[in-house]
Amino acid sequence: MTIEKLIRDKRMNALIAWVLTAIMATSALESVFTGALLWGGFELFLVAIVAAPAVSVRDWTAIVSWPLVAVATFAAGAGAAGLPFETTVYLAVATLALIVVVELEAFTSVELSSRFAVGFAALTTMALQALWTVAQFYSDQWLGTEYLRSQTELQWDFVAVTAVALALGMVFQWYTNRFEPAGAVTRAANGAKSS
Repeated sequence: MTIEKLIRDKRMNALIAWVLTAIMATSALESVFTGALLWGGFELFLVAIVAAPAVSVRDWTAIVSWPLVAVATFAAGAGAAGLPFETTVYLAVATLALIVVVELEAFTSVELSSRFAVGFAALTTMALQALWTVAQFYSDQWLGTEYLRSQTELQWDFVAVTAVALALGMVFQWYTNRFEPAGAVTRAANGAKSS
């Protein structure tokens, strides 16, 4: 089986994406059971977002492209592999934002140009990073964690996650322009109906 078949076949895409989602869910449960409640909750939220289109339309093939789910799965499990926690958070938050943007484009009537989608994903990433920061603050207060150490570090977190979001968005734009993944909605440049 070629990479082209894996990317363009809707059923194969869904099968690979669901296997990756199951791995991500397992990682989330492991995080919860080992006491990393905030991170485990974030991972479960990521799983829910990936699964949302399939659940809402009751079609197991309604899922984003498996390479995007693979990045999310890598980000969710990278902390267990020894990568620095901050780096995995940046990647996970940026991937979550990109998944939300891709799902809006692919499974709703929203139409975004590819350049706007990258910018919108970066803005969504910054918004999600703000929510993650609030969650870290309350985790520090209620659960005794020490996520937030200084205001300077917090500000650099926003800069880093935005840079990661822009880079990830550009890579995904290149990917969609090159491969036209399974389930992609093809739209005419003049705004004609989807084919």
